[in-house]
Amino acid sequence: MFKRIAIFSYGTICYIIFLGTLLYAIGFIGNLLGSRSIDSGPGEPFFPAMLVNISLLGFFAIQHSVMARQWFKRAWTRIIPEPVERSTYVLFSSLALLLLFWQWRPLGGVIWEVESQSMRALVYALYGLGWVTVLASTFLIDHFDLFGMRQVYFYLRGMKYTPIQFKTPGLYRIVRHPLYLGWLLVFWSAPKMTVAHLLFALATTGYILIAIQLEERDLTRLYGNEYRQYRERVPMLLPGRYGKNRSLEASVNQDTKNAV
Repeated sequence: MFKRIAIFSYGTICYIIFLGTLLYAIGFIGNLLGSRSIDSGPGEPFFPAMLVNISLLGFFAIQHSVMARQWFKRAWTRIIPEPVERSTYVLFSSLALLLLFWQWRPLGGVIWEVESQSMRALVYALYGLGWVTVLASTFLIDHFDLFGMRQVYFYLRGMKYTPIQFKTPGLYRIVRHPLYLGWLLVFWSAPKMTVAHLLFALATTGYILIAIQLEERDLTRLYGNEYRQYRERVPMLLPGRYGKNRSLEASVNQDTKNAV
């Protein structure tokens, strides 16, 4: 019983750290934290600061992607208990993000700045919509399974864990990856786009496009024809006919579950 309580407590702590990281991210990316936002901090030489930022983004991308792959999970669960695999992934992802927030360097320079107050309000509304889309997407699938709490709860109760079945509720009937669409809104909805913010947006967008290919390959292996048919029916990121055509074109060379 002690082991079950310890594992549940560990999963709960990982989830709380994730929630704190998420709240901090809202302020950091949106430049709402004053001295500790994406464009705040003391100025530093451009190229060393750029190198630090690229390294931080690369470290997060590698950690987030490698730990999500099935081959890594199989190897990893030989070392750690299987019920905490997802919680550990969430913990490491949160720590990688917190490191990025802590060590991020501003780069100076403004790419664009929205002057109109009404347009600024619209951009911030899109920023808020992005976060709402991100959170809504997690709850449409299973928020607590995605962030490891369902797994440790089942273990606490002595219940056999059952994976979430393939389903396409709500937003998932419009686009295949509403979670990533929400992140793109978050990254690009900036009334003042600086060089540092543009670097962040470009790097994270590139990561998302690569992650989708890897994720869909895993989903196809897991769900087979069910996912192939879903991929043919529903566009990848952009709703409507244009999004579907583009998503199919982008998927021609894929073999096509993980969300974050």
